[in-house]
Amino acid sequence: MQEHVDGQAVEGQDALEASQHEGITAWVRANLAGEVREIVRLERWRPCWKVTYAKGSEVDSIFVRGNRPNAGKHALRFEMDVMEVLEGNGVKVPHIYGWMEAPKAFVMDWIDTEERAPGMLHTAFENTPKMSPDRWEAMLGYMHHLADVHAVPIEKFSHIRGMAAPETATDIALQATERMYRYGRSTGNIDPPLEFMQQWLRRNVPEHRTEARFITGDAGQFMAAGTEVAGLLDFEIATIGDTHWDLACFRGRHPYEDMGDIPALYRRYAEACGTDVDLRVVGYHTVNFMQLSSIAALTFMDPDTIGGNWIEGVFEYCSITRRGLEAIAELQGQSLDRNLHLPEPEIRRFEDSGLRKLLVDIGRLPTSTAFAPWERDLLGAVPDFLLKHARYRGWFERETAQDISSLTGQSYPDLVTADAAVMELIAAGDPGHDSELVRILHRRLLRLSMITAGTDPTDENLLFYELDPILS
Repeated sequence: MQEHVDGQAVEGQDALEASQHEGITAWVRANLAGEVREIVRLERWRPCWKVTYAKGSEVDSIFVRGNRPNAGKHALRFEMDVMEVLEGNGVKVPHIYGWMEAPKAFVMDWIDTEERAPGMLHTAFENTPKMSPDRWEAMLGYMHHLADVHAVPIEKFSHIRGMAAPETATDIALQATERMYRYGRSTGNIDPPLEFMQQWLRRNVPEHRTEARFITGDAGQFMAAGTEVAGLLDFEIATIGDTHWDLACFRGRHPYEDMGDIPALYRRYAEACGTDVDLRVVGYHTVNFMQLSSIAALTFMDPDTIGGNWIEGVFEYCSITRRGLEAIAELQGQSLDRNLHLPEPEIRRFEDSGLRKLLVDIGRLPTSTAFAPWERDLLGAVPDFLLKHARYRGWFERETAQDISSLTGQSYPDLVTADAAVMELIAAGDPGHDSELVRILHRRLLRLSMITAGTDPTDENLLFYELDPILS
């Protein structure tokens, strides 16, 4: 079986990994005059490597950042271009050495410090992230760096594709999310919760927010050395927008990456930039950030993409979309019900037996440098989820369709028909339905989280983490 990567046919994952190592080794020799000692692929959404090399008597390391499996053609070079502008304007990012064609990647300094949490749910389940006192001090310092990022003039980015300055309050608020929403529509990934959040965002734009700034798009990501910020990372969804979007990111990333006392971070940011933080606008952009992230999580589940992290997409869709609805509920002063319970499972003989067989045999698959143990675990998590879904799918569909019936006053033979009806209701844009839509869509996402976790809602499982309020 042949797999196609960057237009070239490569037989087998081991051969692919070997060819990537050859490309990295050749690049280091040609561009850094070094000889590679070790290449280690890291557990991330994307292919990326820590590369250790020798140059004379000195040994150093670099970080080779590859492309997400389903990223756009220009996405990786976009991020490199953004980081070069930031570096040129005094922002503390790792030094960029340049572009690599095979494998497609860009190369930056390796920051030799304690590994930060990957910020992924499947790793947070196993090792609940905790904020150390040193990391907290660094996090407070990061808010000053974030203020510096926001102070870089947007004209500095004008040569980069996709960085045109928005002019209206609506464009400033929604430029990034509308782009992601269109992509979600084209890939068939917009369902009732995501359609509702997009419509709600359009109807509730903070019209007084008319100053466009450069924003990271996914703030809070940095490496620290003790109490000091060592380098800012991850600018792949950077854009020109509202600075309060970046402040909302802390709520989105927490607790899978422990962000500590988020209101204290906002106070520190206000001190650093000399302006007040509008918490209701942060609440709006919490919905905004969650919406973009939820759609992105679903697009990562493309079954035809080599690699990736399908199960992380399920986890993130369940959790992020639900918390986006919780952000709307807070802005509306609405309480939400978590008193749901899993029924007895419905055992479907062939699905149950076949998926259990897959779990057993995936656990027996040999690992290698191209198929690491953590990748085997992620692959095994797919039939594990499907087994739970098969056992509770009937309950999920019946209860969710009944919730929609309670809203519309109509009965439906199945969830497909009910979803079509609620999509029509959402499209009508009547804000009088908002509270009830938030309630039933939240219950829908909570049920899916329960299926995924195999348990009733519990504070012991990060999948059920409730969004911390900021308005009270």
